Amino acid sequence: MSTQDYATRISQIVQEHEADIGADWMAQLEALTVRSNAVSKEQLRKHCQQFLTAFSTATRGGELQNIEHRSWDEVRDLLAEISSSRARGGSTPGETATFVFSLKQPLFTRLNAGFAGDQAVLANASWVVSTLLDKLGLYTIEVFQRARDQIIVRQQQELLELSTPVVKLWNGILALPLIGTLDSARTQVVMENILQKIVDTGAAIAIIDITGVPTVDTLVAQHLMKTIAAARLMGADCIISGIRPQIAQTIVHLGVNLEDVMTKATLADAFVVALERTGTSIIKKD
Repeated sequence: MSTQDYATRISQIVQEHEADIGADWMAQLEALTVRSNAVSKEQLRKHCQQFLTAFSTATRGGELQNIEHRSWDEVRDLLAEISSSRARGGSTPGETATFVFSLKQPLFTRLNAGFAGDQAVLANASWVVSTLLDKLGLYTIEVFQRARDQIIVRQQQELLELSTPVVKLWNGILALPLIGTLDSARTQVVMENILQKIVDTGAAIAIIDITGVPTVDTLVAQHLMKTIAAARLMGADCIISGIRPQIAQTIVHLGVNLEDVMTKATLADAFVVALERTGTSIIKKD
């Protein structure tokens, strides 16, 4: 029996017994799936029906060895959609791949009946289908991992933006409290946020508070100087606050030149200087 004959017969078996295969497949999935509710069951049933229809159509193309063939485009697109939605929904790669792997038993049951007269042909057909489903299952894992990686990258970007808030302290005065390590990626976000805030508010002073930065090395100092230089190009002067004794010693030992940058020990001290530079004074009320 040729590959085309196998493909035609397998497609016929799937079409003839689609309802029974779908019912058995759903039973398998419900027994294996931990997360189960009315909505997910309905969605699962819909995905099973769509996949069986697309699978039957694809097998008629006769290409059972290469799932990258154009005849499998619809199947791959459907699996990509299912895998991506499950990645967003919190499923695991194993649970996603199980969607395909669990189809083996219902299919093999029908193949046994369809090729009962010839055990050699049955063995070959079972091997072809098993290998095919293995490839499709691995494809779902690959798509799932790519989707999960994209989610992680997006979340990291969102965390970076949330961890670098620019606060308006007073008219013409901004504050940027930094907490945690300052690397190249975060420096870019810091620079973009503070420059945009300077444009939006027309601020003349920006206070960069590094009280929450655990250590300052040469790289961190360079990042700070780049941010200060960019702010100055936008017409705003910068004050660095939060210079603790340990950080002051480190900066001296590193030989970092901060002579042309105003530095203060605390954010409050820096705020007082900023008020003076903007022509504002604080008067204590009796």
